[in-house]
Amino acid sequence: MGLYPLEGHWFPELVVADNSIDHLFYVILWMTGLVFIGTGLAMFWFLWKYDEKKNDGPVWYSHGSHLLEIIWSVIPAVVILFLAIYQMDAWAGARMRRPMLENGQPKPAMARVIGRQFEWKIQYPGDDKQFDTPDDLYTTNDLHVPRDEEVVLEITSEDVLHSFFLPNFREKQDVVPGMKQFLWFKPVKDGKYDIVCAELCGWGHYKMKGRITVESASDFRAWLQKAYDEQELSEYSLAEAE
Repeated sequence: MGLYPLEGHWFPELVVADNSIDHLFYVILWMTGLVFIGTGLAMFWFLWKYDEKKNDGPVWYSHGSHLLEIIWSVIPAVVILFLAIYQMDAWAGARMRRPMLENGQPKPAMARVIGRQFEWKIQYPGDDKQFDTPDDLYTTNDLHVPRDEEVVLEITSEDVLHSFFLPNFREKQDVVPGMKQFLWFKPVKDGKYDIVCAELCGWGHYKMKGRITVESASDFRAWLQKAYDEQELSEYSLAEAE
């Protein structure tokens, strides 16, 4: 049993270190839930108190109360202001506080994710740590990341709007053609999890699904080397056949 009722019911398993999105969700759920219950009880009370069978007198019309109008205008404004301030840390962690290197520079992307109809193309830089050079590694719908490390991804689109969604990582970002964006997270649990597209992107949107694998740093490096060797062998065999 977690800190919140029905914890684990609303979201899939959380596999990253930061739980600020879940916390913010449950705070808003509690607030709106209490308002919903209070409104329902008030409505029931009015229906019961002013039942036609219990009130034979003439109908009485009220011209309203300026005080009540001020109260029910101020309270929602205060709640919205509270949420605007309360969510700033979650927003900053997800979109502003990019992991940094020891020299103060932004941490470079571990991989580039390119959305296209209807698949996720994954690109890893080679030993030179630069994208778009001959030693880059390419995979399709198969992203691997090391556990317990800050992972930075560069995402973009090759054709139309997509939305890169990692439900277990609480990450979702629209992928816009011609725009390079970054997202980051720190996975803490090994396993294979879904990559889905959360933007209707065409007739094949339903099948635009990939897999992200979280593994130890040593297993990640071993996979990276094996995948690169297989890619090189495939290219060599193709050139030899020609």
